[in-house]
Order: sequence, then C-alpha cells, then structure tokens
Amino acid sequence: MANKPESGQTTLQRGKACLRCRKRKMRCDGTKPACQQCVRAKKAEACEYDDGKGKTRTQLLREHIARLEARIRELEDPEYVSPAVVLYDPHENSRSCSSSSIGSSGETSLYTSHSPLSFLSDSSPASPNTSWSSLQPSASPSSTPFVPEIYFDDQQTRFQPPLELARMLLNIFSPHRRQCGLDIHMGHVVDTLTTSPKEQRHPVLMNTMYLWACFISRPEPLSQHEDHYLGLALDALQEGLRDGEKTIDIIQGSCLLSMYFLANGRILEGSYHATAAAALAVQCGLHINTYQGKVWSTDPQDQYDMKPSRTGVKEGERILAFWQVYNLDRCWSVILRKPSIIPDGLDPRQSINCPWPQDWAEYEAGHINVVPPFQTIRGFMGGEVSPSGFSTQAMRVKASALFAQADQLSSAWEPRVKGPSMLLQETQALERAIAQFITTLMPLDQLDAISVEDKHTLLVAHTLAHTASVQLYRPLAQDDPLVFDKCARSARACVAVIKHISDRDYKYLDPIIGPCWSYAADTLIIELETREVAWTVVETDVRSQITTLLYAMTTLGPRLPIVAISAAKVQKRLSEL
Repeated sequence: MANKPESGQTTLQRGKACLRCRKRKMRCDGTKPACQQCVRAKKAEACEYDDGKGKTRTQLLREHIARLEARIRELEDPEYVSPAVVLYDPHENSRSCSSSSIGSSGETSLYTSHSPLSFLSDSSPASPNTSWSSLQPSASPSSTPFVPEIYFDDQQTRFQPPLELARMLLNIFSPHRRQCGLDIHMGHVVDTLTTSPKEQRHPVLMNTMYLWACFISRPEPLSQHEDHYLGLALDALQEGLRDGEKTIDIIQGSCLLSMYFLANGRILEGSYHATAAAALAVQCGLHINTYQGKVWSTDPQDQYDMKPSRTGVKEGERILAFWQVYNLDRCWSVILRKPSIIPDGLDPRQSINCPWPQDWAEYEAGHINVVPPFQTIRGFMGGEVSPSGFSTQAMRVKASALFAQADQLSSAWEPRVKGPSMLLQETQALERAIAQFITTLMPLDQLDAISVEDKHTLLVAHTLAHTASVQLYRPLAQDDPLVFDKCARSARACVAVIKHISDRDYKYLDPIIGPCWSYAADTLIIELETREVAWTVVETDVRSQITTLLYAMTTLGPRLPIVAISAAKVQKRLSEL
C-alpha cells in the first residue's frame, strides 16, 4: 500500500520531493512509491526519491555509463589512465547527525579508481589500485569528460552527457552532418553546451546527433552506446512535442531519427518519423516565406517558437530546416512508395514559398533573399531562374524535386495504354528540365576542387538527377526501344558518377544514394537480358557497369545496412540470369 505523508503536513520538507517533480519544479505530495504528479503523467515508473537511503536507478545508470565510457577510452588508448569515479556513501546520513541537508558541513565524498567492468560482474576482484580520499563537496574529482555528477543541477538534465563527452561526440558527428541531411552551424551548437538550459539546443536534436556519432563509429566500441542515445532521443521527442518549445530543433531531430532508422533498414520506423517531421514542418509554416508579411494567429498554437525572425542566422536555420525536411520527404517517399506529405499546390497556404537555401556564410553576413520567387519549386519546374538558386544546398533540393516529380509522372502511366497528350507533354517538359538541370551542376571532374562537404552533396545531386531520368521512362521502356535506350544511358551516367567517388568519400555519402544505385542496376540487368539475346558483343560492357555498381554498393553496405540490403537483392537477381 502506498505510503502517504502525514495528514497534518501541508508542504514537504526541502529535499523530500521526488526527482521528477524537483526537476520540473512541480508541487509533490511525497506519496511512495509514486507521487500523484507522476501517476497523473503516467510516469509512475520514473518516480524516484533521493532520501539518502541509497542510490536511485538514475544514479546507478549514470555511474554505469561513466564506467563503460572510461573503459572505451582505455581500450582505444593504452596510455589512458582511468579517472576517479564518484561513489555514494550509503552511511553518510547515519554519521552526520548535525544536519540532514546534502550540502551540510559534515558531508564527505568518496572516490576510487578501478576498472569500469567491475560493475558488470559481482565476482570481479577489487582493483589493487583502489584508494580512498576525503574531499570537499564542491571539489571536482577529475577533469575527465566521462564522469557525470551524481545529482542533477540547474545546468544539467538527464538528457545531457558530460561536457567533454558531448564535445567529443559532436566532433565525430560534425563532418557527417550533411550525410544525414542536417545543415547546421556546429560552432553555434557547441557554444550552447555551456549556456543555460533555456539557451541550449533541444535534447532531441542533441541526442540524435550523439546517436549518429555512435552509429558512424561502427564497429568501434563507441557504437555500443547507440541504444542509450536512441532511448534518450525518443524520450526527449515525446517531451518536446508535449511542451511545444524549440520546434525547429524537434523537427531537425525527427529528421535525424528518420534517417537513422532508414540507414539501418528499419523502414517502418524511418517512414513514421519522416512523416511526422514533414507534418510538423507544415503545421508550423516552415514552407512559407516569413518575409512576405504573413499574419500569425494569436490562438494557443502560438506557443510554438515559430514567429518570423529578422536575425540572419535564425532565419537561415529556419530555411535550412525546411529544406532538410523537404529532401527527406520527397526522396524517401519515392523509395518507400508512399505519398509525400509536404503540399505544393496553388493555394498560398499549400504552396512552397520558402527561399532557396544558401551557405551559412551568407546567413551570418545577413544576406537573405527577402523577395524569393513565388512558389519556389513550381517556379523552378516551370523554367524560372532565381539568382539565389545555385548554392550547393539549392542544387540538392532541385535534384530531390526532379526525382520526386519523375516518379509521380511515371506512376501516372499505364503500361500498354496510350496516355493522354497532357501527360506526354508534362513528361517531355520534365525530361528537358532534368537535362537543363544537369548542365547547371558542377562537372564531375571538377568536384575535387571544392570543399569535401560540397563534393559529397553534389555527388548525390548528380546521382538523383540521372536516376530521375531512369524513373521517368521506366513504364514505357519495356515496349519502346528508344525509350529504353534513354533509361539505359541514364543508368550508365549513374555509374559514371561512381568513378569519381574515392574510397574516403564512401563514409560520408547520403543513404539515398544506395536505392538510386539499385534502380540503375535493375535497368542495366534488364539491358543485359536483352543484349544477351540480340547483341552479345556488348554484354561485357554491360556486365562491367553492373560490377561497378555492385562494388559501390558492397563498399557502402557495411556502413549503411539499407545499402547492403539493396546489394543483396541485385546479386540475387544477377545469379538468376
């Protein structure tokens, strides 16, 4: 039966509230094992009390993580010396009669150095290096980044790793941010680590970046922490959606979650988070140009921090966040065979009027295109040319738009049924748009002269554009040799892109490139089947092209499981020839 505080007690003594109520600054009734606040929030299992009688589950978990992280450092660096680990003295209260406060003068702290693996086995022998010392409560036991404080304070939440660990994870993630679709100023993110919680980025965004840092570290020991940061990210997402704060961070974090699941071949989960991110972006009006003087409602929805910003960096982040969602929505809707979520119609509320994305340097200098073309994507498809539409990020967006539009028109064709003249005109217009777009991309042989990040982005843009051509005519290729030849040429163009990818580039490639290679391989396999019957003299060349695609897929597969799945399907199909 639950233990309730005495009936005459109106307020709890200081320090007697549960940890969750303390963190949220809510009135706690002190009921055990779960207070009413936690029960009403359906968080009874998370209701914990720090009454000095023993460690809470949270404290045990944090110490466990600290030991594992220190062990990782030991394995990676033989010269690394395991730091001191904070221990909790369960007899402290019984020895300290003068005060019941945690910060009382009679308090002591205990430290010891030992292997972090001792936590994993009760039978582990004690380390011969164990030493004890008494320190002041305010003293830090070590400068190591892997030792979290036992108690939460105003500068730390359960979603945060220790400062130096956070910096290390962000440093690992930073060169891979465009790989998962995120274009963010990492310097600004790192700077917020030492600011107040209000100024820090939302935990869902931070923990998804930590998650990706662990993921791209495979098979290194750091990857063992993926489940930990995935759990924190999902918990933070739930809380963020309830609180409605830092919405752009939540959208960006949702996109990273989706990309993580998709890259791992966890299709249903990836699709779910992609759909949620796109729906939230539309709900918050990210597709609208905030400089067009839109009137923002004053209803309760205004708790979202989405009002127009005149600061270049803030506005730039808003713009880049929208195009991150757009790329995810348009590209993966094609792969997953599902409708896209972000609308782009004639109604101003359903049209995309967000300015083209720019480089971060432009936003930091305050250069924002305040008068973008109305209907950004529709204008591009109609042949309009915007001076601000030629940044690397904008070229990636255009490639996504062409890829999605090609699939949409392709799906409208019915095999062996002559399509309406309007559909044929739209198909021909899109074919011209794709060809024109490819001419505006930086030539492949010049990509080594630009930054590595831009190179990887443009490699994906080239591949998406050629795959769009493959998709556009696939329904008609089976019955029309001329149309099939167009598909085959585009598939070989995808192979030509691969020849400009160095071995070092593979670990930075966007996961979407894997399914694109799969489409190209399918087309070349069909060509191989045809050539073997009619023109055996070119069979060797076609097989060479397929071999190049398989090499790329099997090279990228160990890093991105979804590509390994596609490679296995191509190999199986080849074996059946």
